Amino acid sequence: MHARLCLALFGATALAGCSLEPKYIRPAPAVPLSWPVGDAYLRHTEATLPSITYKDLFRDPRLQAIIARALVDNQNIAIALANVASARSQYRVQRAALLPGIDASSRISTGVSGSTQSGNTTGTGNAGTGTSGSRVDARRTSYTADIGISAFEIDLFGRVRSLSKAALQEYLATEAGVRAARLTLVAEIASTYLTFATDRSLLAIAHDTQVSASRSVDLTLARLRGGIAPRTDLRQAETVLDQARSDAANLTTVVAQDRNALELLVGGTIADSELPPSIESVDSLLSELPAGLDSKILLRRPDVVEAEYRLRATNARIGAARANFFPTVSLTALAGFASSALSSLFTGGGLNWSVAPGVSLPLFDGGANRGNLAYANAQRDLAVAQYRQTVQTAFREVADALARRGTIGLQTQAQIDLEAAARDSDMLAEARYKEGIDPFLSRLDTQRTLYSARRALASARLLRADNLVTLYRVLGGDMLIDGEPPPTMPAAPVKAGD
Repeated sequence: MHARLCLALFGATALAGCSLEPKYIRPAPAVPLSWPVGDAYLRHTEATLPSITYKDLFRDPRLQAIIARALVDNQNIAIALANVASARSQYRVQRAALLPGIDASSRISTGVSGSTQSGNTTGTGNAGTGTSGSRVDARRTSYTADIGISAFEIDLFGRVRSLSKAALQEYLATEAGVRAARLTLVAEIASTYLTFATDRSLLAIAHDTQVSASRSVDLTLARLRGGIAPRTDLRQAETVLDQARSDAANLTTVVAQDRNALELLVGGTIADSELPPSIESVDSLLSELPAGLDSKILLRRPDVVEAEYRLRATNARIGAARANFFPTVSLTALAGFASSALSSLFTGGGLNWSVAPGVSLPLFDGGANRGNLAYANAQRDLAVAQYRQTVQTAFREVADALARRGTIGLQTQAQIDLEAAARDSDMLAEARYKEGIDPFLSRLDTQRTLYSARRALASARLLRADNLVTLYRVLGGDMLIDGEPPPTMPAAPVKAGD
């Protein structure tokens, strides 16, 4: 009997080999096969982007330590990891429907059954003749032990497997989302760190200009008291001083806000020793990030991977929606023993078993199945459009970053030369003003030009450094972020064309 039951169960399960899912084909990315070329773009080799870590790009030990802390303590990462755990649990629940649930139960029942025994009694007088009886009670006890399955759906048309596959793809999408969140976090920390360093440099420039302008004011005031300089020279000198004072006050606030933003990303406080003193101290600790010529490299970006997994999930749901048009076959089986004595429960020949297959065929549903199938197809079309849009956005971001990369070196060098010329011009103008050769207006112009040139150079250094961060983020090539699936993954991703 046991063999028949198992044979019936596994034989029915083996029939579940059909799938109504459409064959998955990865949509062709609607982008060119190579990056744009022209005056704004650098020439690149055809080698693919090498696998690197953020430590290869950001060689500043302070920045590396901050990033390492943030990957552990940042709350956005914690939220993303919780979403992965939730998706993994949902997949396990859905996958469990592919296997029958086997339950075991035992029961002891006891009760009392009664019977009446009758007898005749003869009497005289008015009482006449009558009968009387006595009630006899008997205690009955029964024992049962059962094992079986209840309403297990035999997946003849792949509905349950399609739902399980969709849940797997959703899980893989959330896992890719974590990698995208980590990649974004690393880039945001690096960008905020560099902004903090630049604002510190700007604050130092404002303080230097304030000191220089104070000397000019003192000199002009002395010349005014000696009758050599007019009052207009003093007022003009004070304008540079007041501007520097205003900028210094504002930048003091900005630096504090930058630190607050950095601590929020890290998820904790940051010591002064972990912060950069200036953008100049960080600029030399950034490495170049080469880019490959083939735009297919974008397919490894975490957000593109996530979008494709979402697309695969919608493709699987079409199979489940199609299967709803076909009969649903379920199986209930039970095997057990029953006896009135516990000692003979398994030896007294009290075996009982039953197998009850059931078939449910949708005859009329008011168009619900057709609506669900149309909805699944529409969701698949939506996912295709979102996938292509994600790839197009990624291509535009990389192209923009490469365009900036192609000219930022020339721009930075020009700013360096401009700052050096402005510094030399200011030194000469100060000497000529002290000797009474040139009016103070010439000295004022050189002061303002030098102040502006120094600020522009600091901004250019930030632009160059931030462009490296942007290129690192949009290419999505960090080994930490773009590694192989973790060992705990329930199943390998389905390859294109499976």
